[in-house]
Amino acid sequence: MCATLLGVVFVVCSIYVGDRNDSLRVFFLDVGQGDAIYIRTPNGRDMLIDGGPGRVVLQRLSEVMPWYDKAIDVVLETHPDADHIGGLPEVLSRYHVGLFIEPGVNSPNAIDDEIGRIRKERSIDRVFARRGMRINFGDGTHFDVLYPDVDPSHLETNQASVVGRLVYGSTSVMFTGDSPKVVENHLIEIDGGRLQSDILKAGHHGSRTSSGEAFVKMVAPAVAIISSGKANRYGHPHKEVVEIFNKFGIQIQRTDKEGTIGYVLDGVKIRRQ
Repeated sequence: MCATLLGVVFVVCSIYVGDRNDSLRVFFLDVGQGDAIYIRTPNGRDMLIDGGPGRVVLQRLSEVMPWYDKAIDVVLETHPDADHIGGLPEVLSRYHVGLFIEPGVNSPNAIDDEIGRIRKERSIDRVFARRGMRINFGDGTHFDVLYPDVDPSHLETNQASVVGRLVYGSTSVMFTGDSPKVVENHLIEIDGGRLQSDILKAGHHGSRTSSGEAFVKMVAPAVAIISSGKANRYGHPHKEVVEIFNKFGIQIQRTDKEGTIGYVLDGVKIRRQ
């Protein structure tokens, strides 16, 4: 069962004692031209951020989740574009999902309508992501929602993307969905140096519309993950973005070249899975 109280989401779920360890694991799933990130906390609680463009997310989840685990504590939809939510109807249908989080932006996307139908049929709790919300996994891991900080219902879907920061000890990961530079600059104004993170999931698949130089400099990650499809028609990642990461000595890793990319965070340092 999951409960919401005063902007803090407490995730309380049954887990296998044998699944406990001392590290947080984050997997940037190879779903082609889209986003899907699976997070498993030290106590075996988990979160899925987006679901990629289609059913391939089910195969990728089976590769990183324990075989016995048929539940996902939290599913977060950053925004309702097909390359981020195409696989979520299957996820919601096949897994027991404790909580569904979305930005609350208006969208004509039929996939989003299907997600809403399945969510209601399966009685999955839903909350709208808003700045100040913290998802507390109860084992030293938390996910802070940084944006949206306003009702995004009138915004374009990318501009409504949920931005959040996953923290375990002194290690952290920044997730930006498809947030454009205007949102990045807004976050610089209100958060400044608090944006610093060890890993940055590059916005909008490495598009020049995101990952502005000022934002990248403020986040100052050691690693930037670009989730994009092989030979995609958009030319992602764009040369300008790659050059910005290179300028700051940030290691670039790409799902189109490496497949699923996993990281282990022990609270002090990060290492490749």
